[in-house]
Amino acid sequence: MVNPLEGSSGVNGHRVADESLLNDEKSMLDNDPGGMLRATASAGAQVRETAALAAEVDLTMLADEGRPRAVVVAGIGTAGLTGNILSTVAGPRCPVPIIGHRSAGIPGWVGAADVVIAVSASGRSPEALAAAEAAARRGARLVAIGNPDSELEAVAERARAPFIGVPRRAPARATLWGLAVPVLLAGRALGLVKVTEADIAETATRLDADAERCRPGADSFVNPAKALALGLAGSVPIVWGSSPLATVAARRFADTLAANARYPVMAGALGEAGRGRVGLLDGVFGGLAEGSRDIFADPDDEDEALTRLRLVVLRDGGLNPEDDADEPVAVEERRADAIQTLADRRGVRCDVLTAEGGSTLERLASLVAVPDFASLYLALAHGLDPMAVPAISEMKELSNPMPEGLS
Repeated sequence: MVNPLEGSSGVNGHRVADESLLNDEKSMLDNDPGGMLRATASAGAQVRETAALAAEVDLTMLADEGRPRAVVVAGIGTAGLTGNILSTVAGPRCPVPIIGHRSAGIPGWVGAADVVIAVSASGRSPEALAAAEAAARRGARLVAIGNPDSELEAVAERARAPFIGVPRRAPARATLWGLAVPVLLAGRALGLVKVTEADIAETATRLDADAERCRPGADSFVNPAKALALGLAGSVPIVWGSSPLATVAARRFADTLAANARYPVMAGALGEAGRGRVGLLDGVFGGLAEGSRDIFADPDDEDEALTRLRLVVLRDGGLNPEDDADEPVAVEERRADAIQTLADRRGVRCDVLTAEGGSTLERLASLVAVPDFASLYLALAHGLDPMAVPAISEMKELSNPMPEGLS
Protein backbone atom coordinates (compact mmCIF):
# COMPACT_ATOMS: atom_id res chain seq x y z
CA MET A 1 0.00 0.00 0.00
CA VAL A 2 1.23 3.48 -0.82
CA ASN A 3 1.72 5.85 2.08
CA PRO A 4 -0.17 9.05 1.19
CA LEU A 5 2.53 11.13 2.86
CA GLU A 6 5.46 9.76 0.87
CA GLY A 7 6.65 10.37 -2.65
CA SER A 8 5.38 12.63 -5.38
CA SER A 9 3.05 10.23 -7.15
CA GLY A 10 0.85 7.38 -6.05
CA VAL A 11 -1.14 4.56 -7.56
CA ASN A 12 -2.39 5.16 -11.10
CA GLY A 13 -0.28 8.33 -11.28
CA HIS A 14 -2.21 10.26 -8.64
CA ARG A 15 -0.01 12.82 -6.95
CA VAL A 16 0.05 12.40 -3.18
CA ALA A 17 1.13 14.70 -0.39
CA ASP A 18 4.78 14.81 0.57
CA GLU A 19 5.45 15.75 4.20
CA SER A 20 9.10 16.48 3.46
CA LEU A 21 8.02 19.40 1.27
CA LEU A 22 6.46 21.07 4.32
CA ASN A 23 9.55 20.68 6.46
CA ASP A 24 11.88 22.25 3.90
CA GLU A 25 11.16 25.94 4.31
CA LYS A 26 13.20 27.09 1.32
CA SER A 27 11.62 24.62 -1.10
CA MET A 28 8.18 25.43 0.25
CA LEU A 29 8.62 29.16 -0.25
CA ASP A 30 10.01 28.51 -3.74
CA ASN A 31 6.74 26.72 -4.51
CA ASP A 32 4.78 29.75 -3.32
CA PRO A 33 6.07 32.42 -5.73
CA GLY A 34 2.94 34.51 -5.37
CA GLY A 35 3.42 34.83 -1.62
CA MET A 36 0.11 33.35 -0.46
CA LEU A 37 1.67 32.30 2.85
CA ARG A 38 2.92 35.84 3.41
CA ALA A 39 -0.45 37.33 2.46
CA THR A 40 -2.29 35.00 4.83
CA ALA A 41 0.14 35.83 7.63
CA SER A 42 -0.80 39.51 7.16
CA ALA A 43 -4.35 38.93 8.49
CA GLY A 44 -3.67 40.80 11.72
CA ALA A 45 -2.13 43.69 9.81
CA GLN A 46 -5.17 43.72 7.51
CA VAL A 47 -7.45 44.18 10.52
CA ARG A 48 -5.43 47.14 11.80
CA GLU A 49 -4.96 48.77 8.40
CA THR A 50 -8.56 48.60 7.26
CA ALA A 51 -9.89 49.69 10.65
CA ALA A 52 -7.74 52.80 10.26
CA LEU A 53 -8.87 53.31 6.66
CA ALA A 54 -12.53 52.99 7.64
CA ALA A 55 -12.00 55.53 10.43
CA GLU A 56 -10.99 58.11 7.80
CA VAL A 57 -14.35 57.76 6.01
CA ASP A 58 -17.42 59.59 7.24
CA LEU A 59 -19.92 56.80 7.85
CA THR A 60 -22.30 58.97 9.86
CA MET A 61 -24.43 59.57 6.79
CA LEU A 62 -25.42 55.89 6.94
CA ALA A 63 -27.15 56.50 10.26
CA ASP A 64 -28.61 59.91 9.43
CA GLU A 65 -31.88 58.38 8.25
CA GLY A 66 -32.20 56.12 11.26
CA ARG A 67 -32.34 52.37 11.48
CA PRO A 68 -32.74 50.68 8.09
CA ARG A 69 -35.44 48.16 7.28
CA ALA A 70 -32.79 45.67 6.11
CA VAL A 71 -29.12 45.48 5.15
CA VAL A 72 -27.97 43.72 1.99
CA VAL A 73 -24.29 42.81 1.71
CA ALA A 74 -23.60 42.27 -1.98
CA GLY A 75 -20.53 40.47 -3.26
CA ILE A 76 -19.29 37.11 -4.45
CA GLY A 77 -16.67 34.67 -3.22
CA THR A 78 -14.71 35.99 -0.26
CA ALA A 79 -16.52 39.32 -0.49
CA GLY A 80 -19.81 37.44 -0.20
CA LEU A 81 -18.67 35.79 3.02
CA THR A 82 -18.43 39.19 4.70
CA GLY A 83 -22.21 39.31 4.85
CA ASN A 84 -22.23 36.10 6.86
CA ILE A 85 -19.58 37.54 9.16
CA LEU A 86 -21.62 40.69 9.77
CA SER A 87 -24.73 38.64 10.48
CA THR A 88 -22.85 36.29 12.82
CA VAL A 89 -21.17 39.06 14.80
CA ALA A 90 -24.46 40.96 15.02
CA GLY A 91 -26.04 37.83 16.47
CA PRO A 92 -29.65 36.66 16.74
CA ARG A 93 -30.75 39.85 18.49
CA CYS A 94 -29.83 42.09 15.56
CA PRO A 95 -32.82 44.44 15.13
CA VAL A 96 -32.89 44.16 11.32
CA PRO A 97 -32.27 41.34 8.86
CA ILE A 98 -28.82 41.13 7.28
CA ILE A 99 -28.91 39.42 3.91
CA GLY A 100 -25.95 38.22 1.87
CA HIS A 101 -26.54 38.60 -1.86
CA ARG A 102 -24.22 36.73 -4.22
CA SER A 103 -25.64 37.44 -7.66
CA ALA A 104 -25.84 40.52 -9.87
CA GLY A 105 -28.09 43.34 -8.79
CA ILE A 106 -30.08 43.38 -5.55
CA PRO A 107 -33.37 41.82 -4.43
CA GLY A 108 -36.47 43.40 -5.93
CA TRP A 109 -37.81 44.59 -2.59
CA VAL A 110 -34.77 46.77 -1.79
CA GLY A 111 -35.63 50.46 -1.70
CA ALA A 112 -35.04 53.75 0.05
CA ALA A 113 -35.62 52.23 3.50
CA ASP A 114 -32.70 49.82 3.11
CA VAL A 115 -28.89 49.83 3.10
CA VAL A 116 -26.70 48.10 0.52
CA ILE A 117 -23.05 47.34 1.27
CA ALA A 118 -21.29 46.49 -2.00
CA VAL A 119 -18.00 44.62 -1.54
CA SER A 120 -15.36 43.69 -4.12
CA ALA A 121 -11.64 43.16 -3.49
CA SER A 122 -10.81 44.21 -7.05
CA GLY A 123 -13.47 46.91 -7.17
CA ARG A 124 -14.70 45.56 -10.48
CA SER A 125 -16.72 42.43 -9.80
CA PRO A 126 -19.93 42.53 -11.88
CA GLU A 127 -22.01 41.48 -8.89
CA ALA A 128 -20.85 44.30 -6.61
CA LEU A 129 -20.98 46.90 -9.39
CA ALA A 130 -24.52 45.93 -10.39
CA ALA A 131 -25.60 46.01 -6.74
CA ALA A 132 -24.12 49.46 -6.15
CA GLU A 133 -25.71 50.86 -9.31
CA ALA A 134 -29.10 49.36 -8.48
CA ALA A 135 -28.94 50.72 -4.93
CA ALA A 136 -28.21 54.21 -6.26
CA ARG A 137 -31.10 54.02 -8.74
CA ARG A 138 -33.56 52.94 -6.06
CA GLY A 139 -32.45 55.49 -3.50
CA ALA A 140 -31.13 52.97 -0.99
CA ARG A 141 -28.30 54.03 1.29
CA LEU A 142 -25.05 52.70 -0.12
CA VAL A 143 -21.54 52.06 1.17
CA ALA A 144 -18.94 50.52 -1.12
CA ILE A 145 -15.77 48.67 -0.13
CA GLY A 146 -12.98 47.69 -2.50
CA ASN A 147 -9.80 48.57 -4.31
CA PRO A 148 -9.11 52.33 -4.55
CA ASP A 149 -9.36 54.03 -7.96
CA SER A 150 -11.64 51.28 -9.21
CA GLU A 151 -14.98 51.17 -11.01
CA LEU A 152 -16.70 50.56 -7.68
CA GLU A 153 -15.26 53.75 -6.24
CA ALA A 154 -16.49 55.64 -9.31
CA VAL A 155 -20.02 54.29 -8.80
CA ALA A 156 -19.91 55.34 -5.13
CA GLU A 157 -18.72 58.83 -6.06
CA ARG A 158 -21.57 59.27 -8.55
CA ALA A 159 -24.03 58.16 -5.87
CA ARG A 160 -22.34 60.44 -3.27
CA ALA A 161 -21.97 57.37 -1.08
CA PRO A 162 -19.11 56.54 1.29
CA PHE A 163 -16.34 54.40 -0.16
CA ILE A 164 -13.77 52.57 1.96
CA GLY A 165 -10.68 51.90 -0.12
CA VAL A 166 -8.92 48.61 0.68
CA PRO A 167 -5.66 48.28 -1.28
CA ARG A 168 -5.48 44.94 -3.04
CA ARG A 169 -2.14 43.20 -2.54
CA ALA A 170 -3.18 39.55 -2.94
CA PRO A 171 -6.06 37.44 -4.30
CA ALA A 172 -9.38 38.12 -2.59
CA ARG A 173 -9.30 34.80 -0.73
CA ALA A 174 -6.19 35.98 1.12
CA THR A 175 -7.75 39.31 2.12
CA LEU A 176 -10.83 38.19 4.04
CA TRP A 177 -10.10 40.37 7.05
CA GLY A 178 -9.28 43.40 4.95
CA LEU A 179 -12.81 43.23 3.53
CA ALA A 180 -14.66 42.04 6.63
CA VAL A 181 -13.52 44.76 9.05
CA PRO A 182 -14.92 47.68 6.99
CA VAL A 183 -18.22 45.78 6.62
CA LEU A 184 -18.37 45.35 10.39
CA LEU A 185 -17.60 49.03 10.97
CA ALA A 186 -20.33 50.04 8.52
CA GLY A 187 -22.65 47.78 10.53
CA ARG A 188 -21.51 49.49 13.71
CA ALA A 189 -22.29 52.91 12.24
CA LEU A 190 -25.81 51.64 11.62
CA GLY A 191 -26.13 50.45 15.21
CA LEU A 192 -26.32 46.77 14.26
CA VAL A 193 -23.15 45.42 15.90
CA LYS A 194 -21.21 46.24 19.04
CA VAL A 195 -17.62 45.94 17.87
CA THR A 196 -15.27 47.89 20.10
CA GLU A 197 -11.77 49.08 19.41
CA ALA A 198 -10.60 46.53 21.97
CA ASP A 199 -12.36 43.75 20.03
CA ILE A 200 -10.56 44.79 16.86
CA ALA A 201 -7.18 45.01 18.59
CA GLU A 202 -7.59 41.63 20.29
CA THR A 203 -8.67 40.01 17.03
CA ALA A 204 -5.61 41.38 15.25
CA THR A 205 -3.40 40.09 18.06
CA ARG A 206 -5.05 36.66 17.84
CA LEU A 207 -4.41 36.49 14.10
CA ASP A 208 -0.78 37.53 14.63
CA ALA A 209 -0.32 34.79 17.23
CA ASP A 210 -1.84 32.12 14.98
CA ALA A 211 0.33 33.26 12.08
CA GLU A 212 3.37 32.77 14.31
CA ARG A 213 2.23 29.27 15.33
CA CYS A 214 1.60 28.37 11.68
CA ARG A 215 4.76 29.95 10.25
CA PRO A 216 6.53 28.08 7.42
CA GLY A 217 9.65 27.48 9.52
CA ALA A 218 7.75 25.51 12.20
CA ASP A 219 7.92 21.75 11.61
CA SER A 220 4.70 19.79 11.16
CA PHE A 221 4.80 18.26 14.65
CA VAL A 222 4.50 21.72 16.27
CA ASN A 223 2.65 23.56 13.50
CA PRO A 224 -1.13 22.99 13.85
CA ALA A 225 -1.84 24.00 10.26
CA LYS A 226 0.71 21.60 8.79
CA ALA A 227 -0.59 18.81 11.03
CA LEU A 228 -4.16 19.48 9.90
CA ALA A 229 -3.11 19.57 6.24
CA LEU A 230 -1.28 16.25 6.45
CA GLY A 231 -4.24 14.68 8.24
CA LEU A 232 -6.51 15.74 5.38
CA ALA A 233 -4.13 14.49 2.67
CA GLY A 234 -5.72 11.91 0.40
CA SER A 235 -9.13 12.21 2.07
CA VAL A 236 -12.57 13.59 1.27
CA PRO A 237 -12.90 16.38 3.87
CA ILE A 238 -16.18 17.04 5.65
CA VAL A 239 -16.17 20.27 7.68
CA TRP A 240 -19.01 20.92 10.12
CA GLY A 241 -19.52 23.89 12.44
CA SER A 242 -21.24 23.44 15.79
CA SER A 243 -22.78 26.94 15.84
CA PRO A 244 -23.64 29.71 13.39
CA LEU A 245 -20.23 31.29 14.07
CA ALA A 246 -18.40 27.98 13.59
CA THR A 247 -20.42 27.27 10.44
CA VAL A 248 -19.17 30.51 8.86
CA ALA A 249 -15.62 29.32 9.59
CA ALA A 250 -16.46 25.86 8.18
CA ARG A 251 -17.68 27.34 4.91
CA ARG A 252 -14.60 29.53 4.74
CA PHE A 253 -12.41 26.42 5.14
CA ALA A 254 -14.31 24.68 2.35
CA ASP A 255 -13.71 27.66 0.06
CA THR A 256 -9.97 27.77 0.74
CA LEU A 257 -9.54 23.99 0.46
CA ALA A 258 -11.19 24.11 -2.96
CA ALA A 259 -9.37 27.17 -4.29
CA ASN A 260 -5.93 26.68 -2.74
CA ALA A 261 -5.56 22.89 -2.45
CA ARG A 262 -8.08 21.88 -5.15
CA TYR A 263 -9.76 19.43 -2.77
CA PRO A 264 -13.45 18.54 -2.99
CA VAL A 265 -15.07 19.27 0.34
CA MET A 266 -18.49 19.41 1.99
CA ALA A 267 -19.20 21.97 4.68
CA GLY A 268 -22.17 23.13 6.70
CA ALA A 269 -23.88 23.32 10.07
CA LEU A 270 -23.70 20.34 12.40
CA GLY A 271 -27.39 20.72 13.19
CA GLU A 272 -28.26 20.28 9.51
CA ALA A 273 -25.83 17.39 9.18
CA GLY A 274 -27.68 15.51 11.92
CA ARG A 275 -30.79 15.54 9.73
CA GLY A 276 -29.26 13.51 6.89
CA ARG A 277 -25.67 14.22 5.96
CA VAL A 278 -24.38 12.39 9.00
CA GLY A 279 -25.25 9.29 6.96
CA LEU A 280 -22.00 9.88 5.08
CA LEU A 281 -20.25 8.24 8.03
CA ASP A 282 -21.96 4.95 7.10
CA GLY A 283 -21.21 5.27 3.38
CA VAL A 284 -18.58 3.91 1.04
CA PHE A 285 -16.07 6.58 2.08
CA GLY A 286 -16.88 6.19 5.78
CA GLY A 287 -17.46 3.17 8.01
CA LEU A 288 -18.54 0.97 5.10
CA ALA A 289 -15.10 1.31 3.50
CA GLU A 290 -13.46 -0.93 6.09
CA GLY A 291 -16.06 -3.69 5.85
CA SER A 292 -16.21 -3.68 2.06
CA ARG A 293 -12.49 -3.93 1.39
CA ASP A 294 -11.52 -6.98 -0.69
CA ILE A 295 -9.15 -9.06 1.46
CA PHE A 296 -7.86 -10.82 -1.69
CA ALA A 297 -7.04 -7.57 -3.49
CA ASP A 298 -3.50 -6.82 -4.57
CA PRO A 299 -2.02 -4.69 -1.73
CA ASP A 300 -0.22 -2.59 -4.36
CA ASP A 301 -3.52 -1.69 -6.00
CA GLU A 302 -5.53 -0.25 -3.13
CA ASP A 303 -5.90 3.27 -4.42
CA GLU A 304 -9.59 3.38 -3.51
CA ALA A 305 -8.87 2.25 0.04
CA LEU A 306 -6.79 5.38 0.55
CA THR A 307 -9.77 7.65 -0.07
CA ARG A 308 -11.67 8.03 3.18
CA LEU A 309 -13.73 10.69 4.82
CA ARG A 310 -11.84 12.99 7.15
CA LEU A 311 -14.08 14.90 9.51
CA VAL A 312 -13.20 18.37 10.79
CA VAL A 313 -15.45 19.72 13.53
CA LEU A 314 -15.22 23.40 14.38
CA ARG A 315 -16.60 24.04 17.85
CA ASP A 316 -17.59 27.41 19.26
CA GLY A 317 -18.75 26.73 22.78
CA GLY A 318 -18.76 30.45 23.61
CA LEU A 319 -21.76 32.24 25.04
CA ASN A 320 -22.61 35.54 23.40
CA PRO A 321 -22.62 38.19 26.17
CA GLU A 322 -25.79 39.59 24.60
CA ASP A 323 -27.56 36.22 24.94
CA ASP A 324 -28.79 35.36 28.42
CA ALA A 325 -29.78 31.80 27.52
CA ASP A 326 -27.14 29.09 27.43
CA GLU A 327 -29.44 26.27 26.26
CA PRO A 328 -28.60 26.71 22.54
CA VAL A 329 -24.90 26.44 23.40
CA ALA A 330 -25.52 23.27 25.43
CA VAL A 331 -27.39 21.70 22.50
CA GLU A 332 -24.57 22.60 20.11
CA GLU A 333 -21.97 21.12 22.42
CA ARG A 334 -23.92 17.86 22.80
CA ARG A 335 -24.19 17.56 19.04
CA ALA A 336 -20.45 18.09 18.66
CA ASP A 337 -19.74 15.42 21.28
CA ALA A 338 -22.15 13.03 19.53
CA ILE A 339 -20.60 13.45 16.07
CA GLN A 340 -17.13 12.80 17.45
CA THR A 341 -18.39 9.60 19.10
CA LEU A 342 -20.10 8.46 15.89
CA ALA A 343 -16.95 9.08 13.87
CA ASP A 344 -14.83 7.18 16.37
CA ARG A 345 -17.17 4.17 16.28
CA ARG A 346 -16.87 4.01 12.50
CA GLY A 347 -13.13 4.49 12.30
CA VAL A 348 -13.49 7.90 10.62
CA ARG A 349 -10.75 10.19 11.78
CA CYS A 350 -11.84 13.51 13.21
CA ASP A 351 -9.99 16.75 13.84
CA VAL A 352 -11.50 19.23 16.31
CA LEU A 353 -10.74 22.93 16.47
CA THR A 354 -12.24 24.93 19.33
CA ALA A 355 -12.77 28.68 19.26
CA GLU A 356 -10.81 30.83 21.68
CA GLY A 357 -11.16 34.45 22.72
CA GLY A 358 -13.57 36.76 24.42
CA SER A 359 -15.47 38.60 21.68
CA THR A 360 -17.44 36.99 18.88
CA LEU A 361 -15.04 38.49 16.35
CA GLU A 362 -11.96 37.07 18.05
CA ARG A 363 -13.54 33.62 18.40
CA LEU A 364 -14.35 33.62 14.71
CA ALA A 365 -10.80 34.63 13.85
CA SER A 366 -9.44 31.77 15.97
CA LEU A 367 -11.45 29.27 13.89
CA VAL A 368 -10.43 30.77 10.55
CA ALA A 369 -6.68 31.31 10.96
CA VAL A 370 -5.31 27.76 11.28
CA PRO A 371 -7.56 26.32 8.53
CA ASP A 372 -6.52 29.15 6.20
CA PHE A 373 -2.88 28.10 6.57
CA ALA A 374 -3.80 24.40 6.39
CA SER A 375 -5.33 24.87 2.93
CA LEU A 376 -2.07 26.43 1.72
CA TYR A 377 0.12 23.72 3.25
CA LEU A 378 -2.06 21.01 1.71
CA ALA A 379 -1.55 22.59 -1.71
CA LEU A 380 2.21 22.89 -1.17
CA ALA A 381 2.46 19.27 0.06
CA HIS A 382 1.02 18.24 -3.31
CA GLY A 383 3.50 20.44 -5.16
CA LEU A 384 0.79 22.93 -6.16
CA ASP A 385 1.18 26.70 -6.30
CA PRO A 386 -1.76 27.87 -4.13
CA MET A 387 -2.05 31.18 -5.94
CA ALA A 388 -2.06 29.95 -9.53
CA VAL A 389 -5.45 28.36 -10.20
CA PRO A 390 -5.74 28.04 -14.00
CA ALA A 391 -9.37 26.92 -13.86
CA ILE A 392 -10.38 30.21 -12.21
CA SER A 393 -8.72 32.27 -14.96
CA GLU A 394 -10.20 30.08 -17.69
CA MET A 395 -13.65 30.30 -16.13
CA LYS A 396 -13.47 34.10 -16.18
CA GLU A 397 -12.31 34.11 -19.80
CA LEU A 398 -15.02 31.72 -20.93
CA SER A 399 -17.83 33.46 -19.04
CA ASN A 400 -16.94 37.02 -20.01
CA PRO A 401 -18.59 38.45 -23.13
CA MET A 402 -16.51 38.07 -26.25
CA PRO A 403 -14.79 41.34 -27.24
CA GLU A 404 -16.55 43.30 -29.95
CA GLY A 405 -15.40 42.33 -33.42
CA LEU A 406 -14.53 38.76 -32.42
CA SER A 407 -18.05 37.38 -32.28
